[in-house]
Amino acid sequence: MAILAGASSQPSAQQRGKPPEFPCDVQTTERVVAVGDIHGAHDKFVAILRAAGLIDARERWIGKRAVLIQTGDVTDRGADSRRAFDLLRKLERDAQRAGGRVYALLGNHELMRLIGDWRDVSAGEYKAFVNADSVDLRERALAVFGAETERLAKAQGRVHDAAAYREQFMRDIPLGFLEMRLAFEAKGDYGRWLRLRPAVARVNGIVFLHGGISAEVAALGCDGVNAAVRKDLQSLPMPLEQAASLFSSSEGGPLWYRGLATQPEEALAPVLETILQRMRARAIVVGHTVSTGRIATRVGARVIQIDTGMLNDKFFPGGAASALEISGNTLTAIYVDRREKLPALPAFPAAAPSTESTR
Repeated sequence: MAILAGASSQPSAQQRGKPPEFPCDVQTTERVVAVGDIHGAHDKFVAILRAAGLIDARERWIGKRAVLIQTGDVTDRGADSRRAFDLLRKLERDAQRAGGRVYALLGNHELMRLIGDWRDVSAGEYKAFVNADSVDLRERALAVFGAETERLAKAQGRVHDAAAYREQFMRDIPLGFLEMRLAFEAKGDYGRWLRLRPAVARVNGIVFLHGGISAEVAALGCDGVNAAVRKDLQSLPMPLEQAASLFSSSEGGPLWYRGLATQPEEALAPVLETILQRMRARAIVVGHTVSTGRIATRVGARVIQIDTGMLNDKFFPGGAASALEISGNTLTAIYVDRREKLPALPAFPAAAPSTESTR
C-alpha cells in the first residue's frame, strides 16, 4: 500500500464513535501537500488545491493516494470559512476512499472559536449561518435575555430601558451569531469535528503544526503534544479568562509559538537540533507567522513556513495562495501561476531518541 501506516479500509475511528488516532507515525511513498492559513479565503484555497492537482473543477478529490495536510487557521478575517471547513471535511472522506489522506490540524483561530474568543470573526462568517429561522431565533433570544436584564434591574432598583437594550442587542448579536455559536459548541456540527482534530502530524519524519514548537514542548513528543491539546479541548467550555491559562492558549504552546519563524537563524540552529531530536523529525513545517507571498525555508530547510497570507486584501497585503509539495526529498512551492523548487529536505539529526513522553 502507498500509505504504510495509518491507512485502512475499515470504518474510521470517528465512524465507530471513537476519537481518531493521532497521525504521528505516517509513512507514505506518495507525495505530500501542505497548505497553510486560509482565513476564510475559500476560493483561493480551491484554486491552490486545483493547482496542486488534488481537486478538479467541481471540487472533487483527484489526488489519488496523496496526503494533504492543512495546518489550521481556516477561520476568522475572511468571509468563507464555513465553505472552507465543509470542503476540508468532504475531502477527508473522499481522499480516504481513494487511498489518500487529509489531515486538518488545529490553529490558534480554531481554538479561539472554541473558547468563545470571537474578536476576529468577520461579518461574512456570521452571514454564512443565517437561515430562514434566524430572525425569529434572535427575537426569542432578545425576549429571554431582555426579561432577565429587566428583572435584575428591578431587583437593584435601576430603570430598564427596553428600547436601548434592544438596540444594543441587535448591534451585538448579528443574524447568524446564535447559529454559529451553537455550531461550534461541543455537540455542534463544527465544534464536535474540531475537538477531534490533532494539533501535530508527523509524516515521513516531517512534523507539521500551526504555530511552532519550543524545546520544552518538544519533550512531550508528537503524541504527547496532541494529547495535551485534546485534554484542553475536552475541558471546554469554561470562562474565557480561565481558558487563557490552558496549555493550548499559551504563547509557548504549539498553536501560538512563533520562535521557529522569528528567532535569528544563528541562535535557532543549536536549539533546533534538540527540538528535531525530541520530535523524531528531520524538518518542521509551520503556518501562523506570515511569509508574505512566498514559502520560506530556514536553517537549511529544517524549518519551512507555509503561511503566505492567502487571504491577501487589507489583512495580508501582497499575500498569495500557496502549497508545499513534498515528493521524496524534493520540496516544491506551488502557486496558482507557477512552481518553484526549494532546497532539498535535510537528513535526520544524529542520535534521535526512540521514545516519546506523554502528558
